[in-house]
Amino acid sequence: MTSSEIIKPQLQLVAWEVTGRCNLRCAHCRMAAGQYDPAEELTTEQCFGLVDQILEAGQPIIILTGGEPLMRQDIFEIGQYAAGKGLRVVMGSNGTMLTPAVAARLKSIPIARLSVSIDFPTAEGQDKFRGVPGAFTAAMEGIRNAIRAGIEIQINTTVTKLNVAYLPQLLQLALDAGAVAFHPFLLVPTGRGKGLAEAELSPRQYEETLGWVFDKQQELGERIFFKPTDAPHYMRIVSERRKEGAYNPAQAATGHTHGTNALTRGCLAGTRFCFISATGKVKGCGYLNVEAGDIKQQPFPEIWNNAPLFQDLRDLSKLKGKCGICEYKTLCGGCRARAYEATGDYLEAEPYCIYEPIALCKGKETDG
Repeated sequence: MTSSEIIKPQLQLVAWEVTGRCNLRCAHCRMAAGQYDPAEELTTEQCFGLVDQILEAGQPIIILTGGEPLMRQDIFEIGQYAAGKGLRVVMGSNGTMLTPAVAARLKSIPIARLSVSIDFPTAEGQDKFRGVPGAFTAAMEGIRNAIRAGIEIQINTTVTKLNVAYLPQLLQLALDAGAVAFHPFLLVPTGRGKGLAEAELSPRQYEETLGWVFDKQQELGERIFFKPTDAPHYMRIVSERRKEGAYNPAQAATGHTHGTNALTRGCLAGTRFCFISATGKVKGCGYLNVEAGDIKQQPFPEIWNNAPLFQDLRDLSKLKGKCGICEYKTLCGGCRARAYEATGDYLEAEPYCIYEPIALCKGKETDG
């Protein structure tokens, strides 16, 4: 093991699931929202205390998410407390509850950016996927209300075989709506999303989709920012395109190293990012169903600094299979959540990456 194989942690993003409650029944939901006891959620005072503890570990962007965070009555107080402590606060919402009055209250916090999930460019597809009639119309109206209130909008899309053909239309929808960012999320089949396992893209389709994202980002430049999520091997694709001479920095918004547009490494779990559940469980990300600790039992800084899970994720020498010998492991790292879902071991190789490391290819040549 060398020092280059140890990633020094720097807490930049915390996704905080403030509630498991939701008004929709989305097919892909990682936590099967709605099947949850609200009495187990952190109280308002516990939420304030958690903000204080997070500040002891760093000054990350706080992503208030759920469930649907607007289902929590004290969400405005929680957001104001975090913002009042100097933290940048953003929110992930399904958009259906963003009335003009709600949008105005969020702006006053201030919520710096709202991400709204749109998975189909039509009401028929969106409503079926989200499990509630009228979800598409309500979300689009919510986006308009947020923009009128002066809040940046980001469109998130969970990509599956069901909607991959609609990506160009969804991108155009984001542009037409005035969104500043478009984030394709590549499905990790956890929670209710396990029911979509057959709709998950094949490894080859993942590669093609990420190539499309790169090409479109080059084409559109600063008009809108792309950030594929749950797709660490996108960083390899960017690197490969640079080497091929296909990358033009003047036409790409891929140089960001901070904020909600950060694009610094593939898998950030346990190194730059962590997830906190509504009940206080800390994880590497919302899709990696392995607990690092519980803030009801331990202070957050202690978990962030010392949890065995996080120590493992920061030590690249522990990666197994082709990820362990890959020349891109520092840049990419593979999706630890997909590895865990596929094998039960979060240090195993990323199962949806088609790339063969140079060391593996050389080994095959030697064997031959």
